[in-house]
Amino acid sequence: MKTLTLLRHAKSSWDDPVGRDFDRPLNARGRRAAVTVGRHLRGQGVSFDYLIASPAVRVVETLDGFASGYGPLPDVVEDRRIYLASAATLLEVVQGLPASVERVLMVGHNPGLEDLVLALVPDGTEGLRDAVEEKYPTASVAEMRFDASDWAAVRPGGATLTRFVRPRDLDPALGPDAVGT
Repeated sequence: MKTLTLLRHAKSSWDDPVGRDFDRPLNARGRRAAVTVGRHLRGQGVSFDYLIASPAVRVVETLDGFASGYGPLPDVVEDRRIYLASAATLLEVVQGLPASVERVLMVGHNPGLEDLVLALVPDGTEGLRDAVEEKYPTASVAEMRFDASDWAAVRPGGATLTRFVRPRDLDPALGPDAVGT
């Protein structure tokens, strides 16, 4: 059984004058959300034995905050293919993961992460999939399980969505209508 957890980077700052989208940092609410989500997953007993992430600044800062709430994480494997990737590219990254790892945390961007969940989880499964389809907000986490012994066997429609957590589910002040963020 393989478990893939997708973490969308936390809320970034559009006010910070950076030359490239790649260099955009988190804003204050994003930093709080990353810590909150990390703390929540630690409290739920979620664990990872492999971590792969986009090298974008907002992802690096999300992981810093996440680790502050979660605790020690596996060493980060940065993969530039994850930066603003399509679901098809992300699926190729997943299929190329080492067969020896069981619980992977992938940190990246939308719309690729949301599209990947919707491709991997069969249509017609209600509840969590509907929530992902509605919106996959920043700092949200989707956890999927696969009845596979090797990541190369992961195919569209082959996942069970076991968890979808948005920051606002944990703290309403981290939601879209929060004041002073």
